[in-house]
Amino acid sequence: MKNPFMSMFLSGANRMAGAARGQATAAVKREAAKNTRQMTKAWTDAMFPGLAAPRRKKPSGK
Repeated sequence: MKNPFMSMFLSGANRMAGAARGQATAAVKREAAKNTRQMTKAWTDAMFPGLAAPRRKKPSGK
């Protein structure tokens, strides 16, 4: 015989676990994307040092 209270409890627990898993997965993906951007920028700056320097605007003659 099935226990309806156990079924409701497990359904709720599974729902909360799914939401927590989704949030954790999203956080890991954001962190991985950030690390990839930082690594790409570091390598690009090392290989092409002239591109990393910001361009300065010419001073106005006024």
